[in-house]
Amino acid sequence: MSDPKRLAGEKAIDYVEDGMVVGVGTGSTVAYFIEALGRIKDRIAGAVSSSEQSTARLKALGIEVLDANAAGPLKLYVDGADECDPHKRLIKGGGGALTREKIIAEASETFVCIIDPAKQVPVLGKFPLPVEVIPMARSLVARRILALTGGQPVWRDGVVTDNGNWILDVHNLSITDPVAMETELNQIPGVVSVGLFARRPADIVIVGGEPPKVL
Repeated sequence: MSDPKRLAGEKAIDYVEDGMVVGVGTGSTVAYFIEALGRIKDRIAGAVSSSEQSTARLKALGIEVLDANAAGPLKLYVDGADECDPHKRLIKGGGGALTREKIIAEASETFVCIIDPAKQVPVLGKFPLPVEVIPMARSLVARRILALTGGQPVWRDGVVTDNGNWILDVHNLSITDPVAMETELNQIPGVVSVGLFARRPADIVIVGGEPPKVL
């Protein structure tokens, strides 16, 4: 059987239209989408990338990478997720690119999320929730998160994001109201962004399989 991640990534090409600037996420499933995008690179106007890693992959295939400020509103963003609930709300940020991913999702008309079946969950939170923080605020934010959620924040030691910040991974959560938690955690001084994509969830979810399932 083919890799579900590859099947999901290749299916997302169906949503790419001629002349588009495509928003591109980060991660192992997205790598297959980038590979497929390279095969139709002459049909698109370029890409906006959520990470240095994806930028390098896109450029290696001869796809022009545009600055998000210059590109303006996007019609399509394709990215993976660490968890996806039945309402297409997501946990993202396992690869550390959550802030740029959230910016591109917000700028895009349609957000297509590509996942393998293991990422589907009834309730978000089994996967530790990434929170990007300003370095000097790490301990403050960790204390506030513990008090607000009861979850256990763990510093992802040795990891620096493309924005020069640090990440806390919050364990032992059961996120029954992800919109409220996203809003609440965003208010803590020093938080750059939260890996909950609930206020702006995915519009379409492609679950890899034979054939891929479109939700």
